[in-house]
Amino acid sequence: MNIIINGGSRGIGKEVVLYLAKDTTNQVIVTGRNEEILNTLAASSANVHPVAVDLSVLNEQSGILRDKIEHHFKKIDVLINLAGTLVAKEFMEISDDEARVMMETNFFGTASFIRIVKPLMQDGAHIVNISSMGGYQGSVKFRGLSYYSASKAAIACLTECLAEEFRSSGISVNCLALGAVQTEMLKEAFPGYKAPVDVAEIARFISYFALNGHKFMNGKIIPVALSTP
Repeated sequence: MNIIINGGSRGIGKEVVLYLAKDTTNQVIVTGRNEEILNTLAASSANVHPVAVDLSVLNEQSGILRDKIEHHFKKIDVLINLAGTLVAKEFMEISDDEARVMMETNFFGTASFIRIVKPLMQDGAHIVNISSMGGYQGSVKFRGLSYYSASKAAIACLTECLAEEFRSSGISVNCLALGAVQTEMLKEAFPGYKAPVDVAEIARFISYFALNGHKFMNGKIIPVALSTP
């Protein structure tokens, strides 16, 4: 399969890349901001191809990104949108710039990325957007995550809309709303907190769902957490 991991330079995305690349029949494009880490990932597996991109300024790089992707793939079977950023601050304390970077990366950049690669997707393709329980309607919310949660709620709603728009093309779009996972981003935002799920476990789940979930569902927002909403 031809797979794109959008946001795979660290954390869950990196583990998903490593897991899917074990199957040598998969060709994996991995994107991220840190070109050095991407190149290291690619050096570990011949079927991993790095493409450096910053989603917060994607409009400035869209043409270059499209050319790089088309250099490797003529068609895309799976797109997993894992790219994200988090600044944990109270609503009244967060700066406009910090808020906009989160919205640009977590929502607008991801949406633009889908627009770029969708023409390469055919009947049977699957787009998996990664949201958060913070953006899951009716779930318990946490202080300091207002903009982050709002950006993740937006990507969940976009999933439902695109599932309808892409239905006639045979492209499925689903969303996984993750609970707390022990990643670098979580450690940076909440020092000392211990998540109940480790990154390798969730990477295996996401990988399986990306390859198989569209056989059973489309347009669904699925909570993946050990606590109730």
